[in-house]
Amino acid sequence: MLALRKGRYSARFAESEEDLARAQRLRYLAFIENRGGMREDGRDADAFDPRCRHVLVEEVRTGTLVCCFRLMPLRGADIAQSYSAQYYELSALQSFDGPMVEMGRFCIHPAHHDPDILRVAWGAMTAYVDTEGVEMLFGCSSFEGTESDSYLDAFAMLKDRHLAPKRWLPRVKAPDVFRFARVLRRRKPDAKRAMLAMPPLLRTYLVMGGWVSDHAVVDRDLNTLHVFTGLEIRAIPPARARLLRGVAL
Repeated sequence: MLALRKGRYSARFAESEEDLARAQRLRYLAFIENRGGMREDGRDADAFDPRCRHVLVEEVRTGTLVCCFRLMPLRGADIAQSYSAQYYELSALQSFDGPMVEMGRFCIHPAHHDPDILRVAWGAMTAYVDTEGVEMLFGCSSFEGTESDSYLDAFAMLKDRHLAPKRWLPRVKAPDVFRFARVLRRRKPDAKRAMLAMPPLLRTYLVMGGWVSDHAVVDRDLNTLHVFTGLEIRAIPPARARLLRGVAL
């Protein structure tokens, strides 16, 4: 049972259909309405939701839902059942023999910018990883919009420093992709511009030793570019792991 409280925020698993509906409404706000889209039911829901555990981060005083994400436990042999496998050819990961979890639909309420929200979310994730003995965390990390020009330095940095090991490298599956490792092979990134353009969730993966695919998928339905992101838990630097566990306790 997940129950974590730090300062102004607490994290817990969704426990009811209403909890799930709240998460779906926040996802709709963050992924659709906030990007100029509209759906009649006001929810972001899909066929993967029933197979996942959903984590809610709430403001303690008001009960406001400020962040949510979902977790799908898998083994390498089941990688084709993941959300990410819709967009990436992941057969290389079938040979990963430890417990895995896909983290998806991560979002923070657009009106809330407190960095402690992200810290509590990662603390909750760390508690789950430790409790379940997870050895790899993965998912899709999104850049807002579908035009790559604003993110060339960020993609060049990913190409230079953070590509997946060859044994795990995802292959192209989606029909519309930006092959940044190939297109930007001669570009040297401006580190400051790269980090400013890097989404906060992806930035956190990277400082923990995470890696990415060599291409980004253009997802016009959600108006994003996203990269497959993996993190082998044993690769997390010890000092970073101690910080995360300090939040999770």
